[in-house]
Amino acid sequence: MSSLSERILHDFKPLRESQASLSVLLVEDEWLVRMDIADALTEAGWEVVESGSGEEAIALISRRAPDILVTDIRLTGVLTGWDVADAFRAAKPGRPVVYASANPQNEARAVAGSIFLVKPSRSDALVNACHQLLARRVD
Repeated sequence: MSSLSERILHDFKPLRESQASLSVLLVEDEWLVRMDIADALTEAGWEVVESGSGEEAIALISRRAPDILVTDIRLTGVLTGWDVADAFRAAKPGRPVVYASANPQNEARAVAGSIFLVKPSRSDALVNACHQLLARRVD
């Protein structure tokens, strides 16, 4: 386990009651992976909005920007997770972004302050990354 993953797991903090209504936009084109991640996030207390493509995710962001974005990089359609994160941060500059992908990390494309998890990754590591970023949220 990498030192970042160890810190994420070590720094786990349950959601406070006031945070229980926070929403996560989960963008993942593989439905089984999306279902597993959505279940973990729901169990952690978040409202999960699911999207299978970048285009759908951007439409969802324009209607109601979620509190946290969790996105794969390579998605069905033209847009990538990098594009979705850019649109999300344009709408809500301080909100947390977690990339979860088997594709290589590209620090030049990643939005500032985001976390990149290499798939396959444990669901609890992803949930804890969301907690960690939420604790640092600036908006």
